[in-house]
Amino acid sequence: MFAKLQLLFVLTLKKESIFFIFGFYNKKYLMDIIKASIKGLLVIKPKVFEDDRGHFFESWSKESFQDIDLDLDFFQDNQSLSKKGVLRGLHFQNPPFEQGKLVRVIKGAVIDVAVDIRKKSDTYGQYFSVRLSEKNKKIFWIPAGFAHGFVALEDETIFTYKCTGVYNKDSEGTLKWNDKDLNIDWGIKNPLVSEKDMMGGDFISFESNF
Repeated sequence: MFAKLQLLFVLTLKKESIFFIFGFYNKKYLMDIIKASIKGLLVIKPKVFEDDRGHFFESWSKESFQDIDLDLDFFQDNQSLSKKGVLRGLHFQNPPFEQGKLVRVIKGAVIDVAVDIRKKSDTYGQYFSVRLSEKNKKIFWIPAGFAHGFVALEDETIFTYKCTGVYNKDSEGTLKWNDKDLNIDWGIKNPLVSEKDMMGGDFISFESNF
């Protein structure tokens, strides 16, 4: 009987409210979506519910993004484990296999970087960086048309991201992480970089397909 009453109670709530454990939270307070200094990039600060058991938060909400006219579908989730000082990037996939990425850190911390490679953009060749960590729980939305990379600030950093497209090897592209024209401040010296990423292209000779 209690279960039936509880279900009825939930179904009669207004659309903007959700039943949560023993109380309520309003949908509009589930996450703050902040526009970055480069158009298209978003930093998301989820509402975190904590008690003596631990915490809970919503790491992705299709409805919240639809509210700002972003109707996203994800096809693939990726996860990596990195030692402190590991730098991965700057990666992108060319059209028609371009990818948008929703990235966050499960454990540890990173400096996450997105470089604007949209030819018609006023901020073409500029970058934006943000610290993502298990403590601040920030989430970063990077649409197609950006090269992306990150550097791990702690050992055993677990980084995860949702992709709007599938991996396609033939469409892969890489820009040099330490390109002098991009002049990215990674906040770390002598990172550990893969041989493949060390062979990334120079931005001055880069011809964008975006």
